[in-house]
Amino acid sequence: MTKVLVTGGGGFLGRAIVQRLVARGDSVRSLARADYPELTGWGVEVIRGDLEDTATVEKAAKGVDIIYHVAAKAGIWGSRASFYGPNVHGTDNILQACWKHGIGKLVYTSSPSVVFDGSDIEGADETLPYPKRFHAYYPETKALAEKTVLAANGSRLATVALRPHLIWGPGDNHLTPRILARGMSGSLRRVGRRPNLVDSVYVDNAVDAHLLAAEKLAIDSPVAGKAYFISNGEPRPLWDLVNAILAAGGVAPVTRTIPARVARAIGSTLEWTYKTLRITAEPRMTRFLAEELATAHWFNISAARRDLGYDPAVTITEGLDRLAQWLETDPYQLGLPASKTPARLPG
Repeated sequence: MTKVLVTGGGGFLGRAIVQRLVARGDSVRSLARADYPELTGWGVEVIRGDLEDTATVEKAAKGVDIIYHVAAKAGIWGSRASFYGPNVHGTDNILQACWKHGIGKLVYTSSPSVVFDGSDIEGADETLPYPKRFHAYYPETKALAEKTVLAANGSRLATVALRPHLIWGPGDNHLTPRILARGMSGSLRRVGRRPNLVDSVYVDNAVDAHLLAAEKLAIDSPVAGKAYFISNGEPRPLWDLVNAILAAGGVAPVTRTIPARVARAIGSTLEWTYKTLRITAEPRMTRFLAEELATAHWFNISAARRDLGYDPAVTITEGLDRLAQWLETDPYQLGLPASKTPARLPG
């Protein structure tokens, strides 16, 4: 029986990975900052703690064969220290625990944003370099952590980094609820008029990629020390995808548009205001978000297909059907207040 540690096992992707591992009979432990009774009910050993706490990380890693390091601080707002601590120092702690306990495999969940420089990315593969300058602390710290993980690959520890793009599907507690909440409030706006293509990945496909990477990973294996873009391989116009998710929740499509330069100016103004007034809440727009919404970002996943044997099993169309069924079953599971749940659900 394989003994596994999943950091961030209570999050969207982490929970989906945990569920798959448990189903196939692995012994699973989760490290997260909160308690997750559902995981305990599945027979998962849940350790509550922070990635920045070296002792807690070492305790969580003791006795396992492989680590899926999924946990991270994500977002578009906050101090550099708030991102650097969990994303960089936390990853350093994971690596130190691997070496201390003789753990031979580490699968790291990275992000395609580590190569985003504010311009279009169209069909790029893993040869695309890190940008000289990052426009937000999240991609900067994820890039630092990814570099460290890949550099750590060697004779004692095999590492691989996966870069899944825009994960969504049933169980989503991040992207889908944000889109639905803003759609219902009428605050969503298209940024620019370009049909900018973007990649996304259905959650089950992202899980497949992680488990395949773990299977292929070994000292001196072809995947060791490498990073891979992960997506559905079906780039779509961004706002078509957003409207499809809105439709899955019974929410009207977004039709209003603001120019990209206006969105960036608004983001710049809000950033200045929030920093000046020391507002900790996340602004509705930042320069980084405006750039992401106005540009294309889709990737060549040939390397993942070739090296990992990755082949997205669930299409975007099928995934949207599953998302709609999930939302219809229990829209309140998104954590939205009753007054904010979709007024109409499909079915």
